[in-house]
Amino acid sequence: MTKKVLISWAAFDWANSVINTLVFTFVFSIYFSRSIYGDEVSGSAAWSFAMGCAGVVVALLSPVVGSIVDHMGPRKPLLKLFVIVCILLTSSLFLMKPDPVYITASLIIAACIVVSFELVQNIYSSTLPIVAPPEKLGFVSGIGWGAGYISGIVSLGIVLFLFVGFEQPTGLLNIATDEALNIRAAMIFAGAWFAVFAIPFFLFCPDAPKTQIAAGQAVSQGLSGLWDVVKSTRQVPGLIRFLVAAALYRDGLVTLFAVGGLYAAGTLNMTMSDVMIFAIAMNLAGGIGAIAMAHMDDRLGSQRTIVLCLTMLIMLGGVLLLLDGKMEFIAVACLLGLFVGPVQAASRAMLVRLSPPEKIGSYFGLYALTGKSVAFLGPFAFASVTAITDSQRLGMATILCFWAVGLFLVCSIRAGKKA
Repeated sequence: MTKKVLISWAAFDWANSVINTLVFTFVFSIYFSRSIYGDEVSGSAAWSFAMGCAGVVVALLSPVVGSIVDHMGPRKPLLKLFVIVCILLTSSLFLMKPDPVYITASLIIAACIVVSFELVQNIYSSTLPIVAPPEKLGFVSGIGWGAGYISGIVSLGIVLFLFVGFEQPTGLLNIATDEALNIRAAMIFAGAWFAVFAIPFFLFCPDAPKTQIAAGQAVSQGLSGLWDVVKSTRQVPGLIRFLVAAALYRDGLVTLFAVGGLYAAGTLNMTMSDVMIFAIAMNLAGGIGAIAMAHMDDRLGSQRTIVLCLTMLIMLGGVLLLLDGKMEFIAVACLLGLFVGPVQAASRAMLVRLSPPEKIGSYFGLYALTGKSVAFLGPFAFASVTAITDSQRLGMATILCFWAVGLFLVCSIRAGKKA
C-alpha cells in the first residue's frame, strides 16, 4: 500500500460524503421541509418515510449486487455505473423549486439517490482489503472516514459562503435567492464535487483480478449462489450477531444524519446559516475523531472500539436531548461527533476481518441487507413519535434505543482475536 493508493482510496470517501452532507442531512432535506413541503414537522416526517422506503429497495438489491461483483472480480466497472447515476440524480435536484407541486418529484429523486449512493458505498467498502494489508485495515478505514468528514466541512463551508451567504442576503457568488436558486445551485455543486474527487480512486487504486467468468454469467451465478452465501454466514463465528447489531446501531446513526439538521432547525429554531455552522462543527469533530482513533482499531480490535464508541454515543446523546440553548447543543453535539466516525470505520473493518476474502463483496451486500431491512425502523420511529407527540425531541430519543440494543449485541459476540 503506497501513499498514493491510500490518498486515492480516501479521496473516494472525500468525494461521496458531499452527497450525505448536502443532500440528506443539512441542505436539501431542510430546504425540502421548509420551502417545498412548507411545514417543517410534516415535511421531516414525509422525508423520513421516503428514506425508509428507499432503504427497502437497497436491502433487496445489495446482496445481489455484492454477489455479482464477487463473481466478476473487478469492482470498478459496476461502481463507476452507480457513481454516474448518483451524480446525475443529485444534479437534477436543481430543478426542484420551492413549490408543493415538486413534493413528489423531490421525494422520488431523493429516494433514488439513496439507492445508488448505498450501492456505491457497499462496493467501495468491499475494496478495503484490496488496498490495505490486514494489520492496517482499521487505520485505512479510519483515514477514509476522517477524509469524508473533513470533506463535509469544506463542502459546507463553500456552500455557506458562496451560495447561501453568511450573515448576508446572498453568497459571494451573488446567486439570486428568487425561487431558492442559490440553494438549488448547491446541488449541481454537490454532483460536480463527487465527480471530480472520485477520479483518483479509479485511476490509482488497485482492483480485484478479473475472473474467467463472463459478465452475463457472473450475474447468473451471483443470483443463483446468493442463498449459499446466506447459509455460509453460520460458519463464521460472530458474523450473524454482528450483522444484526450493526444493522440496529447504524440505523440509529443513519436516522441521526437524516433528521439531525431538521431537529436543529425545528426544535432549536436555527436558521439555515446556524444549521450549516452546526454541521461544520459536527463534521470537524467527526473527522478529528475518525483520524485520531484510526490506530485504535488495529491496537484494541474492532469490537472493543465499537463498544467504547457506542457507550459514549448513548451517554452524550441523552445529554443532548435535554439541552435548549444553541451553543450548549452545538458543544455537546461536537463531543458526540468524536465517536460517530470511529464506530463507522471500526464496523467496516470488523466486517472485513470476519469475512472470507472470496466472499467480501457478498458479505458487504448482506451488511447492507441487514441494515436496510431494518432501516425503516429508525426513520419511521422518528416520524411516528414526532407526528403523534408533535415533538421532534421525543422523536430523536428513539435513536438512543437503537444504539443501546446494538451495544448489547456487540458485547455478546465471541469472535476471539480475529475481531
